[in-house]
Amino acid sequence: MCPLSKDVSQNGNVKTLESAGTIFEADDPYILRSLERPRAINVERNRSPEERIDHFEGLSPHGRRSGFNTPRSYTCLETHAVVAEAWKNLRHSTVYYRSQPVGTIAAMDHSVEELNYDQVFVRDFVPSALAFLMNGEEEIVKNFLLKTLHLQSWEKRIDQFKLGEGVMPASFKVIHNPETNGEILIPDFGESAIGRVAPVDSGFWWIILLRAYTKHTGDSSLAEMPDCQRGMRLILSLCLSEAFDTFPTLLCADGCCMIDRRMGVYGYPIEIQALFFMALRCALLLLKQDQEGKEFMELIVKRLHALSYHMRKYFWLDFKRLNDIYRYKTEEYSHAAVNKFNVMPDSLPDWVFDFMPTRGGYFIGNVSPARKDFRWFCLGNCVAILSSLATPEQASAIMDLIESRWEELVGEMPLKICYPALESHEWRIVTGCDPKNTRWSYHNGGSWPVLLWLLTAACIKTGRPQIARRAIELAENRLSKDHWPEYYDGKVGRYVGKQARKFQTWSISGYLVAKMMLEDPSHLGMISLEEDKQMKPLLKRSTSWTC
Repeated sequence: MCPLSKDVSQNGNVKTLESAGTIFEADDPYILRSLERPRAINVERNRSPEERIDHFEGLSPHGRRSGFNTPRSYTCLETHAVVAEAWKNLRHSTVYYRSQPVGTIAAMDHSVEELNYDQVFVRDFVPSALAFLMNGEEEIVKNFLLKTLHLQSWEKRIDQFKLGEGVMPASFKVIHNPETNGEILIPDFGESAIGRVAPVDSGFWWIILLRAYTKHTGDSSLAEMPDCQRGMRLILSLCLSEAFDTFPTLLCADGCCMIDRRMGVYGYPIEIQALFFMALRCALLLLKQDQEGKEFMELIVKRLHALSYHMRKYFWLDFKRLNDIYRYKTEEYSHAAVNKFNVMPDSLPDWVFDFMPTRGGYFIGNVSPARKDFRWFCLGNCVAILSSLATPEQASAIMDLIESRWEELVGEMPLKICYPALESHEWRIVTGCDPKNTRWSYHNGGSWPVLLWLLTAACIKTGRPQIARRAIELAENRLSKDHWPEYYDGKVGRYVGKQARKFQTWSISGYLVAKMMLEDPSHLGMISLEEDKQMKPLLKRSTSWTC
């Protein structure tokens, strides 16, 4: 094992960026002049790993880069060669619009048809953005935030139906226009996606990334731009508007998030609820204290209180809670009902009794009337820890579960996107016989290296860095040799996915973020929120605790 540097550098040099000029398509002379200004961005496409390592001796203009860019952290040749290769591949994935970097494409695998893997996805770019920020390269992140914000203002139609004004694109692509010999951006709001589902998570990731950028740079001028404030309010309007809901959670269609195919996550999926909670908390920090901002702040505070109570009470599962559900009565008609969702005890899957350790717990996949999805979903639980949706006791219990069920959730390649896989008749009914989501493959129990950065962040926050270190070592043994696949198949993640793209950008950037965060834990502040003491936790002590 390569020992990590024990020195944690402090981010003492805070750079205040110039007043944010947009990179929108416009005829405004000021904007056009801004576009012509030379920008200092280090894009190196042809350096060998050895040359990259030598180059890492230099500091960024901000006086600081991750320790993984300095020779003192390279005590293992094999490890630092993998890091150097990852950086080289990440830079190769950079997409330019009018000579400015605006994102990274999903994958660089030219051996198969590109489909939409040659586009910049909002959710996919988040780990790339964090890697660039940690390395002192902020321009590409700023450009991405502004460009996707501009695309939000486009009219969005699927057939004859117009989507909400606040919907963010799932992705965009830079196209060369032969008529003008220029470049145009083509967004996808779901009209080209499988199943034609709008991305609910894109707007949340955009707000979370804006907060990460603001936190890292110490510069609030971007977030305070009128366009950014309006963009946030439009996203929040979609989520906070009054409707027929009886729950504070968001009702969603299948395929509206990272799991973008039919996988039975319709209803109130944990991934969306955790991202929703985190985006609300980030927006509370970013909104200006003007009249419009204060109105949204009031709505956010009320929703956060209701959402945290609901999630901690009804989505949380541990040994005691599982036993309570097993003994539920049904058909309770009163305000004092214990089984509020009328869940039938006979609907409990057999696997969950063996999966649940006596010490540990997690937020289950979905809760809706007469239905609980007891599957484990990695992204939602990690974001719950980072956003402090999980209480400190619940966060520790989630870590306990991962350690107790390492073989099932991590195996030979981190990490299972969900557990367990749908099989046989259940797979046919839930997925519609999806040939890509067969058992232990892709979204149906596949292992996704990108999730490594979320696990690492959650481990650092809960004081369990040894879990992250163990997972990173597993990934390092294979990722580079296997050419950075999108996902792995099999019960323990032993095989490269049958339809996995190679050189998947977020597999690359997820690894880099995990490495840099573990080496310099101060990076965690970009993507983590401390517990809000005003939101009193439901559980003072984890019910999974045993002496």
